[in-house]
Amino acid sequence: MATAAKEGRAIAPVDVSREALYVEDSWREPFKLLRREMPVSYCPESPYGPYWSVVTHDLVSAVELDHETFSSSWKNGNITITDPPPESNLPNFIASDPPVHTAQRKVIQPAFAPSQMKMRELQVRERCSYLLDKLPLGETFDWVSQVSIPQTMGMLCILFGMDPDEEAADLKRWSDYAGGVSESSNTDEFRAEWMVQMQAMLARFDELLEERRQAPPTDDLLSRMVHSDAMGNLTPMERLANIALLIVGGNDTTRNSISGLVEALDTYPDQLDALHGDAALIPNAAQEIIRWQSPVLHMRRTTTRDTELGGQHIPAGEKVVMWYISANRDESVFPDAEKFDVARSNARRHLAFGHGIHRCVGARLAEIQIATIIEEIVARGWRIVPQGKPTRLASPFLRAFTEMPVKLEKRG
Repeated sequence: MATAAKEGRAIAPVDVSREALYVEDSWREPFKLLRREMPVSYCPESPYGPYWSVVTHDLVSAVELDHETFSSSWKNGNITITDPPPESNLPNFIASDPPVHTAQRKVIQPAFAPSQMKMRELQVRERCSYLLDKLPLGETFDWVSQVSIPQTMGMLCILFGMDPDEEAADLKRWSDYAGGVSESSNTDEFRAEWMVQMQAMLARFDELLEERRQAPPTDDLLSRMVHSDAMGNLTPMERLANIALLIVGGNDTTRNSISGLVEALDTYPDQLDALHGDAALIPNAAQEIIRWQSPVLHMRRTTTRDTELGGQHIPAGEKVVMWYISANRDESVFPDAEKFDVARSNARRHLAFGHGIHRCVGARLAEIQIATIIEEIVARGWRIVPQGKPTRLASPFLRAFTEMPVKLEKRG
C-alpha cells in the first residue's frame, strides 16, 4: 500500500488539490490510486492547508448524509477547500446547517417546482434554438463562448428578470469571481478585485430585490426571497452570499456539462449514433454527461466532533473534502466508469449535484438545459468536431473549459 504513517493517518501520495491536475486533465490515475488503496486519506500540506480526501461513492454519500458530524456552515469553514478570510466568507444557505439551511431552502425550493419547470422548459428551448440557429456550419468557432456561456447565462437572466443581451456578461464575470477557487485566488490582488465585483453584483441585485419588495408577492425567485420571513431581512453580506450562490450554482454545472458533452461525443462517437438510433435515451444522456464531466469537483465539510470514516480517525475541526469527480468514477458503482455511455442504467446515481439535504436545488433546471442541447444537436443532424485541444480552468473546485474550438458538420 502506497501510504505512510503520521499520527496514525493514511497520508495521500499526491495532493489532489493541485490545479495542474485539472488543467492538464491528468487527475484520473491519482484518484484511481486513492479509491483502491486509501478511500480516506490525509494531505498535510497543500496550497489550501491540510485536508482529508474522501474519494469513493459510498463514503462521499455517507459524509453528505451526516450533516451533524460534517458541517457545511460558513462559521466552521464554508463549502470549498479554501479557508476564506472574513470578508469573503459567504454565509449563504448552502454554507449553513439546519435549522437555518432548512428555513432558507424552503424559500428557494418552490421557484424550481415542477409547475415552474414547465414554463422554464419552454424558455430553455426558445433560448437554445435562438443560439444554435446563429452558429455557422463548416467554420471554426468557440463552443464555450458561443453556446455554453450564453445558454446558461441567458437563462439566469430570464430567471432573475434581467435582459440577457444587456446583462449576461456581468453575470458571467460575477460568477467567475464568486466561484474563483485556485492557487492564485489567495492573493491580496484577487481579493481586492473580488470585493469590487461582489459589491457591483450586490448593488445590481439590491435594485432587483427592491423592485420585487414594492410589488405584490409572486412565485418569482427574487420575490419569494424578499417576501419571506427567512430571507426577507438578510444583511448585505447574507444577500451577497445568497445571490453569489444562485449565480454560481445556476450556471457552472450546466455550462461545463454542455462543454463536456462535446468532448464526450468526440471521444465516444458511437454514443451520438446511439442517440440518433433512440431519442428516448436523451434524458439519460443528460444525466450521464453530468456524471462524466463532474463539473463541481468537490465540496468541503468540517468535522464538528471526532469521528471514524473509512478506517480513519478524524478529529473535530478538520477539513474534509468530498471529491465528486472521483466518486462519479467509482467502478464499484459505475462499471467501465470512464466511458461516456448514454444507456448507462444507473447514470442518475451520480453525486455531481450533491446528496442529502444539500442536493442542488436547481438540479432539474440544469437537466432540462442539458437535455435540450442534446435534443437540438440530434434533431439538426450535427456532429461537433473539435479543432484543437480545449483549454481548461485552473481550479480544484470547478472542472471547467475556458475555450473549445469546434466545427459543425452534418452527419454522413
